[in-house]
Amino acid sequence: MTSALYDFVWRGLLTEEALDGAGRQGRHLVDQPLTAITEALNFDLLDPDEVDASSRMAAVHLAITAFERSARRFVKKILQAGNGETWWEDCVSQKIRDFAAKRQDEENKVKWHGTRGDDPLTYTEMGQLVDIINQNWELFEPHVRRQDWATSIFSTIERSRNVIMHSGTLDIEDIERLGMNIRDWVKQVGS
Repeated sequence: MTSALYDFVWRGLLTEEALDGAGRQGRHLVDQPLTAITEALNFDLLDPDEVDASSRMAAVHLAITAFERSARRFVKKILQAGNGETWWEDCVSQKIRDFAAKRQDEENKVKWHGTRGDDPLTYTEMGQLVDIINQNWELFEPHVRRQDWATSIFSTIERSRNVIMHSGTLDIEDIERLGMNIRDWVKQVGS
């Protein structure tokens, strides 16, 4: 019986390896139902009040993340339209490129964890996006109109982002301000 069980498990492992080698997409936890995610994260072991407060801030985190992702997509789209495939080298300062490369190198050293991907823009900080906009103002002016406005939007959103990312909570006034800034940005440049 032990030999049969061993053979069964071994064949299963070989099958899994063959499927992965053939290009099978990884099974991601985010594709699972919410109950599977909460079980995997051991929510039942955490303080219910902390989970409740965190779930409220998760909605804020969702808005900030969606804003940041769309802002990165916007910056890349404008730079690619203006400079083609060499936009990263031609339009982004050496200081920011070095920062992103160092962050990407550090992330790639941790083999057991996923990475942000290959797009170097994802390795920049949020505040660096507005620096990139300002460095290429002639390309962004038709969309953004004023540098100080863009700087103010990103600065305000980044302040809220940093509170949320470091386990803090925002007051309703901060959340409303965040929402107003996101709305204004999207109305001006699109989503």
